[in-house]
Amino acid sequence: MLLSPDQLVQQIHDSRGRIVLAATGGGSRAIADLLEVPGGSKTLLEAVVPYSAPAMIEWLGGVPDEFCSAATARAMAMVAFQRARRYEEPVSTVAGVACTASLASDRPKRGPHRIHVALQTIGETAVWHLQLLKQRRSRVEEERLAGRLLLNAVAAACDVPDRLKLVLLEGERVEESSTRAPAEWQDLLLGNVESVRVGPEGGPPRLVFPGAFNPLHAGHRRMVQIARDMMQQPAAVEISIVNVDKPPLDYMEIERRLGQFPPEWTIYLTRAARFEEKSRLFAGATLIVGADTLRRIASPRYHGGDAAACRESLERIAANGCRFLVFDRCEDGGGFVRLADLDLPDVLRSLCQEVSPEVFRDDVSSTALRKSGAG
Repeated sequence: MLLSPDQLVQQIHDSRGRIVLAATGGGSRAIADLLEVPGGSKTLLEAVVPYSAPAMIEWLGGVPDEFCSAATARAMAMVAFQRARRYEEPVSTVAGVACTASLASDRPKRGPHRIHVALQTIGETAVWHLQLLKQRRSRVEEERLAGRLLLNAVAAACDVPDRLKLVLLEGERVEESSTRAPAEWQDLLLGNVESVRVGPEGGPPRLVFPGAFNPLHAGHRRMVQIARDMMQQPAAVEISIVNVDKPPLDYMEIERRLGQFPPEWTIYLTRAARFEEKSRLFAGATLIVGADTLRRIASPRYHGGDAAACRESLERIAANGCRFLVFDRCEDGGGFVRLADLDLPDVLRSLCQEVSPEVFRDDVSSTALRKSGAG
């Protein structure tokens, strides 16, 4: 006998799982399914439908590269998971589940009809992708399919083994991928530790390259090599999994970014979103930065618009014994930024050493690389 949505929802309600759910573009039928069966308050902590672009931007803390993608679904699920953590304990029982979809509408769509569903728990990031054959279903039928896929993800979040059958057409299939997090990644996400070292063992780094590395490109590699040669020190890379405004990196994203680096490189995963925090973690180190990044560090906007807080932060960086090795950089908008052109406070300028454009000039934009799919 085929399992009905009501039967699956009853199993979900009977579990210990508690979820925050977010859906945009499709999948909202799953919310109704969860609430039509008595006991919804045992499962659903919050349900949100950030349908407009401004609502999605607010939910994510910034503009995504694409509104309908696996990466955006994962980011939505991470926001949901963080909210679930605030509402409920223990963390082992909560999850964030999300869907972003592009379905049949009242106007033709140039891209494929597709559904991305993601799940975030303390132990795992998972994502499901289904591309639909266009003009083969009504909006109602596509919405029903999105809702079922999302409900199956809720079941997975609640450790319910059963799943709803998805009626797919020939050539359609659900693609699933996931990353299980080692204990140290889980501790980092929870804030139990400030950093995790990946790669060869060694003492505290004296030369550190902080960045998103999304993606790692040839310019980054050249910067590391030049910095090593200039400073006569091995260089470590630092990636903060937390951001001032955006959700933390999920485990699939952490795995992807780490996978870009050769095994002999040392990488630190941290919770140091701001440079003052980095200077505390890597006291006495030289930090490799682009001139565009240095300009942000010097700006009160980087410190909530508080000029006094900005000045105090720079003074603490200096007190922690950190310096900056500054590379001139191309901005995403197309301009070229040099250290000599920046209006910097004296306390910050005194910490800086410039790499001249004769030694290094890089016009590569990470944003452009992401959009082109290159790296």
